Amino acid sequence: MARPRTRDYDELRRDLLDAAGRLLAQEGPQALSTRRVAQEVGTSTTAVYNLFGDKAGLLRAMFLEGFARLAQEFAMVPRDGDPEDDLMALGYAYRAAALANPHLYELMFGRPIADFRPDGAALAQIQETFDTLVRAVARCIDTGRFAPSDPYEVAVHLNALVHGLASLELQGALADRDQADRHWRIALEATFRGHRATMP
Repeated sequence: MARPRTRDYDELRRDLLDAAGRLLAQEGPQALSTRRVAQEVGTSTTAVYNLFGDKAGLLRAMFLEGFARLAQEFAMVPRDGDPEDDLMALGYAYRAAALANPHLYELMFGRPIADFRPDGAALAQIQETFDTLVRAVARCIDTGRFAPSDPYEVAVHLNALVHGLASLELQGALADRDQADRHWRIALEATFRGHRATMP
């Protein structure tokens, strides 16, 4: 297969990653083969190998793509407005990324494929998404909006909260969209109140 032009390359890569994610989410790990992924997109297995090397490379690319899309959502959040508003917006950006990419979410945070573990380089590449949260928490602490505490620890707690909410929503456990909106708002507002009131 001839190497696609740049635009075709990017579109084909994205289509293959999305197809692989949907197969994994809808049919499980047994459905995720390079041949099946290629069939879903209407291309050849050679194209998959050219773009990703092998199945392991495909999984690694899916993992990184999920976090790249999360980073894109985070990048749209202001970083110079009200510190609490900006931090709250990051929580909702996390939700938006999860809802837009449910087929990649499980591979990002779970172990749907037992023998897939992101390597050190991949983990280093996604670290910036968490660092963005740490910096936003630090702004709340430095400006006196949150009580003095370790920004990293607070970020871990907030990350756990939004991850849990997003996971439940993707499973349909938060009822309809209006109810899910309410659960997100109450949970985040209560957590923010706690960090304002809690002393180290």
